Amino acid sequence: MKATIERATLLKSLSHVQSVVERRNTIPILSNVLIEARDDGSIRLMATDLDLQVDEKRSGQCRDARRDDGRPRTRSYDIVRKLPEGSQVELNAAEGKMQLSAGRARFNLATLPRDDFPVIAEGDLPTRFELPATTLRQIIDKTRFAISSEETRYYLMGIFLHVADEKLKAAATDGHRLARVTVDKPEGADGMPDVIIPKKCVGELRKLLDEVEGTVKISLSPTKVRFGLGNAVLTSKLIDGTFPDYNRVIPTANDKLLKLDPKTFAQGVDRVSTIASEKTRVVSMNVRPRQGRTLVGDFYRTSGTDHRGARRRLWRGRASRSAFNARLSARHPRRDRRRHGRGPPRRRRRADAAARERQEPGAVRADADARVMICRLWRGWTTPENADAYERVVRG
Repeated sequence: MKATIERATLLKSLSHVQSVVERRNTIPILSNVLIEARDDGSIRLMATDLDLQVDEKRSGQCRDARRDDGRPRTRSYDIVRKLPEGSQVELNAAEGKMQLSAGRARFNLATLPRDDFPVIAEGDLPTRFELPATTLRQIIDKTRFAISSEETRYYLMGIFLHVADEKLKAAATDGHRLARVTVDKPEGADGMPDVIIPKKCVGELRKLLDEVEGTVKISLSPTKVRFGLGNAVLTSKLIDGTFPDYNRVIPTANDKLLKLDPKTFAQGVDRVSTIASEKTRVVSMNVRPRQGRTLVGDFYRTSGTDHRGARRRLWRGRASRSAFNARLSARHPRRDRRRHGRGPPRRRRRADAAARERQEPGAVRADADARVMICRLWRGWTTPENADAYERVVRG
């Protein structure tokens, strides 16, 4: 194989495929990226971990498009990244080696046989439809933060995509919070099976969507899904499991409605939570008639208050007070992942149980380690039956 490609184009494609490659793998060839020259003059790059596969084609100049090309290891991404900007990269592969050159730089990389590289067999994908890239980005951004990372409940480690009530719905939950997005059902989605898209696939899809304008072609079956994203094709296996019936835990009899500006509310929670207790991260929200809302965070004897006045009436009814875990209100709680693993010490669990017993009716209960978050807001979420139902549905 002999080909020439611009450094920026090659670097962008390698950045798309190299994140799929697992650095620690028992199968050596899965730590490599396939680079292949095609007869139409394009260059194909592909990587897989046997569950997820990214296949991308880029335009280049191919002088020899033989099929016996090789695949350099993932360190080729670091090599190309350090090459001079604007340079042309020449790829020459033969006899188990690939020479990568640009200007005065020369790199010789070991390769593996092309025929040994695994490819995910897609099979028949009967359901086919298209979604605008902006809509798909919105679905992912509004649900991915609630995906579970607990491997014991693998069926929660993805986004549940399904059709119901003539709408396309996406839902995700980690047992502490639930996110759901509803969009119009696209043409061709009739008879679509309920699928759970894995968390890794969602992350890679979101990266590729940043460079896509227009529509995304989606083809799926009960076991696999394929996303057509212009020059790139993302194929993934689906999670083999049953997503819980989340509709049973969404309250429908609430007679209280509070309208808030999301950005202003998030800023208020963030400011007050800086002095909240590290054990519970509890933030209290007091709502008073004709006074807007007040957020209060307590840290032992220290308290912080953030008042939000209202130009119009946003709340009708008697004064109400609720408490919730500020950590669970964050959109991407990466800094708190360590708290989702082990549970708290025995003494702390007993103290938290005693604190919940003293909690006033109608408040939101949150355990210190965020393992159980019962979202009981206002009336209708306040009965123990609702809390028990949520736990039974999510835990299966």
